[in-house]
Order: sequence, then C-alpha cells, then structure tokens
Amino acid sequence: MAGRERVVRMSVEQPLWRALTAYRVLTLVYAALLAGFGREKYERPWVAVAFLAFLALWTAVTLPRVAGAASCTKRFLGLDLVVALAGILLTPLADADARHMDGPTLPSIWTAGSVLAFALKGGWRWAAFASTLVAAANIVERGEPSEDTFHNVLLVWVASIAIGYVVEVARASERTLARALEIEAATRERERLARDIHDSVLQVLAMVQRRGTALGGEAAELGRMAGEQEVALRTLVSSGLVPTTRVSEDSAEGAVVRRVDADHDDAEPGAADSDLRALLAAHAGSRVTFAEPGAPVLLPVGAARELAAAVSAALDNVRVHAGPAARAWILVEDEPDEVIVTVRDDGPGIPEGRLDQAEGEGRLGVALSIRGRLRDLGGTAELISVPGQGTEVELKVPKISRGKAGSAR
Repeated sequence: MAGRERVVRMSVEQPLWRALTAYRVLTLVYAALLAGFGREKYERPWVAVAFLAFLALWTAVTLPRVAGAASCTKRFLGLDLVVALAGILLTPLADADARHMDGPTLPSIWTAGSVLAFALKGGWRWAAFASTLVAAANIVERGEPSEDTFHNVLLVWVASIAIGYVVEVARASERTLARALEIEAATRERERLARDIHDSVLQVLAMVQRRGTALGGEAAELGRMAGEQEVALRTLVSSGLVPTTRVSEDSAEGAVVRRVDADHDDAEPGAADSDLRALLAAHAGSRVTFAEPGAPVLLPVGAARELAAAVSAALDNVRVHAGPAARAWILVEDEPDEVIVTVRDDGPGIPEGRLDQAEGEGRLGVALSIRGRLRDLGGTAELISVPGQGTEVELKVPKISRGKAGSAR
C-alpha cells in the first residue's frame, strides 16, 4: 500500500514541485531586473547587491531541495522563509523611500515561492503559518501600510491557503485511488483462484465422492467426507474468504517487490480484527449448513478464535451424540453490541439431567469447551434441548475492546 501510494503521489505532485522550481528561478531573475532598472533610487545600493547575490546563490544551491516532498525538509523550509523575511526587512535599509512609495521589496515576488513550498509540503495549515509571517514582515517594512499593501498581503495569504487545501484534497484522492486499484486487483485475483479451484480441486473432490458412493463400504465414507469438503470449499470461494494476492508494490533500486496478504485480514478497523465468517465457513458441509451475514463479522482475533473453538466443540457434540446422520445448522447474527452464533441439530436431543450427570462423572466438554470459553470472553452460552426435537446452543459474545481481546487470547 505504501509503495503504491508513493508511486501515485509522485505522478501527481511532481509537476507541482517542478513548477515551484521554475518559479523560484524566474522570480529571482525578475527581482534582479527590478533592482537593476531602479538602481539609481537606492541610497545604499551595496545592500541590494549583497542581498540579491546571496539570494541567487541560495536559489541555485537549494534547487534540489524543492525537487520533491522528500528533499524539502522542515529545516530547509524554515531557513528559506528566514531568507525571504530578511530580504523584506532589509528593503528600507537599501531604499528609505520604499517605505513611503509602495515600491517592491528586495526579494519581490520570490517570497511567494517560499510560502508555496510550505503549502506543497504540509497543506493549508503550513501555508497559513508561512503567509502570516510574510504578511507581518511586509506590514512592518512599510511602517504605515497602504491599501495596496494590505491587498497584496491578503492575496498571498488566500492564494497560498487555497493551494495548500488543493494539495490535501489531491493526496486524499490519491489514497482513494490506490485503495480502489488494490481492491480491483484483489477481486481479479480472487476470481482467478476461484477458476483454478473449480477446474482442479473441486472436480477431484466431486469425482472422489461419486466413486466412493459407487464402491460402497469404507470408500463410501471417504466419498462422504470428500463431499463435505467440496461444499466447504465452495462456500469459502463464493463468500470471498479465500486468501488472495494483495497488490502492494515497493520500489527498491528499480526493483518491484510484491507482497501477498490475506484479503479478509485487512479489515478497516485494523489488523487486530478478524472476520468470524472465515473461521466458521470451514465447518460447512453436506450435513452442516452455514448461514452468514453479507458483511464481515469483525471481532478481536482472540475473541474470534475462542468463539470458533466453542462452535467446533458444539459440532463435535453433534457428531458424537446425535450420530453421523444428524444435520446441523450454524447461524451467525451480527448485532450492534454483540455477535450471536447459534448451532442447532436435528438429533434426538439431550435427556433432562444428562448434562449435570456428565459433569458429575468428570466429562466437562460442554462446561469447559463451550461455557468456559464464552465466560472468559464475557459472553454467555445457553443450551436448549427437547428430547426428540434436537439441541440448540446459542453463543453470545459482546463486541469488546481490543485490549480485552488480547487477554482473551
């Protein structure tokens, strides 16, 4: 992401920095011509000559500094602004009449280039800071500023802030564009993976299921397992939870390095969040139906893993106690304050008092694997079972902060 953003930003901002470079050179020439044509009015021409000579040297030496945002450091901006302010305040020393005749200052419009550098580097706030100092220096230099002085000061102030604001908007647009390009590339990669999986893995699993069913015996059980895995894999592909190549490029000495990340792990709230759907979708199969929201169900990583482990324990109980022919359903609900996962089966149900008896005998599967996990997360686990009508386990987890999530892990 950072590499792509640098590339896009360079393509948009670089012309602005090049224009600033040309502006500084042209305005230096303009300031020198003004001083040359008006040399007879200077009471101390050596002051003007000395300053303009220094300004020419400073402009030539610092041209690489204004070649881009990286080289234009805060220290350089500060020194550049000091040079501009010094030129303004030295004007009355070279020309005493300039204070009363509204003549140009020694740096003239070169000063605006220093303010524009602040705008390009830091946006409108930096531009407002620099232009305010320049305005104050102009007012001090004039002593009794005229209407034209206030007009020129206000023009520089407004123009620099406007340019700084445009730069900030351009940078925000660059980030949006980079993200859109990344999402588009990830979508294409997901589609490619889906095609590859469909043409290879899914077809093999379907063939194993058909052949196993036809052969019978132990092969039939293998076929059934292959069928469940086929359904689970199709669920992952169709829901977009298959890890995909995330386009993120960094340039180093002309080389491009591509990184591979899991797309669903890059959720907006941050790297500490995990999509619960990705953890539960693997349970889907020919006898397990998985119903999920259309949007990501985000929980801190530790909470998501513990909740998924509780769901896995509930499904293990279905397989052990309800029999291999029982069907199960997983329903995920994303509420504003909590996440609810319901696991239901169509098995024979649990006889009344059976759970208490199991705990007394030391078999603590439900007590520890399910209720214990939810209790540690600050949630609840409610088990409802009617003999002959199946069992339903409702798991509720509050959307806790990331700090608590770390302890839940």
